[in-house]
Amino acid sequence: MSNDSSILEYIAEHYLSSHDFNGLPVRTLREAYSLTKDTSLQLVERRLRSQDIDVMFGNIHVNPHIKAFSHITHEKQLEFLAELGLEDSHCLYPSAKYLSSLKLESRFEGRPYDLELALGAGQLDFRVFDLLVLEYYRNDPRYYYKTNFIDGSISITDEHCETGSMPEKDQVLLQTFGFAYDDDLNRGVAVFLRYLKGLSPEHQRIWHARQLSGDYKLHPDYYRNSILGDSGTRISIFEALPLELKVINEMSALIGKAPLFRQTFEINRPKNFGFLLRPTLSEFNDFILLLDKMLSDNINKDFFKNDTDLEEERERADGKIEVKQKGTLALLEEWLRKRFTPKEPAPFDSMFKSLKEVRRLRQKPAHAVNEDVFNLKYFKEQRQLVIGAYDAVRTLRLALANHPAVRRNPPEIQKNLERGEIWDI
Repeated sequence: MSNDSSILEYIAEHYLSSHDFNGLPVRTLREAYSLTKDTSLQLVERRLRSQDIDVMFGNIHVNPHIKAFSHITHEKQLEFLAELGLEDSHCLYPSAKYLSSLKLESRFEGRPYDLELALGAGQLDFRVFDLLVLEYYRNDPRYYYKTNFIDGSISITDEHCETGSMPEKDQVLLQTFGFAYDDDLNRGVAVFLRYLKGLSPEHQRIWHARQLSGDYKLHPDYYRNSILGDSGTRISIFEALPLELKVINEMSALIGKAPLFRQTFEINRPKNFGFLLRPTLSEFNDFILLLDKMLSDNINKDFFKNDTDLEEERERADGKIEVKQKGTLALLEEWLRKRFTPKEPAPFDSMFKSLKEVRRLRQKPAHAVNEDVFNLKYFKEQRQLVIGAYDAVRTLRLALANHPAVRRNPPEIQKNLERGEIWDI
């Protein structure tokens, strides 16, 4: 036992000085201290009972050279040791208890997420942040900001990467981020510590200032993709809505009509078509404007030619008749109600109600006095609005699917859409 202290120091220094806070292979320890297999097993068992080290077992952990999670207890590790034995490929780590005694704050000053890993956190432990932290990157054209609202990534654009015109501290590469929720469906950005560590000290501090406390769970499909290595079970509602527009246009062609929607957006989805990052009335109104442009404003009047009068006559107060163009929603409702009589009228009624609600909200004064008011209610109001809009578009697609020409030769529909496997969180 006389060597235990120096061995612990050796394991700790290997961990702290390695590039990715890597574990020390048992083989390396045995060679450095001329330990037999029995002696090394006794040492590991002894230090596990003292809670000075952690062991990653290659039989269980996909990559024992990194400590993925910090929640595996020493009792469980002792069970693994008794069951599996100690192999040369297993890796040893200083425990959080041991690392806390080393006073590492000055060694990792200004790098809060390096420090968390240095103190024994797991590489795939995640932290949750205010959505506002993403606004910095979304609004800066020097960054590629991509998200499907289940996961996403951030990197610098090729132009600024190749020219070196961007300060090194701002050359951010965040390989992946996801989203997380508390029990009230309040949303945050989730990032694993291994990727936070890759940020420059300046950007680590930016994120750290926006870190949230509380009990958050990873988005189910982000957990499935990132932790379990499985494919997702659904797609985001913001991906699904443009795909529905695309299918509707394919149905329009089968019917022999012009495309019902002028654009479908499934390839070039608008950057701001997603959950709000900042819950202000201004952002909420901007989203409503965008949503209405994608729906009501996007309806192609040529679709209705030869089927529906595009104009209507109205008598003015002075008795004169004036001719007015019908609105796109009025044309759509008139066309659909003439051709489809659903057994249950509620979905049709709900469809038009949702589309008209988006139009009504858009027509509110564009610059109200309190336009920049900040209120968390806008997160929930936006979610309900987009759920209603998506349901309306889906109902429209289901109605067109009953047209004889579509039934004879239906377009291929992505399984997620067909089954209604859509995330609205």
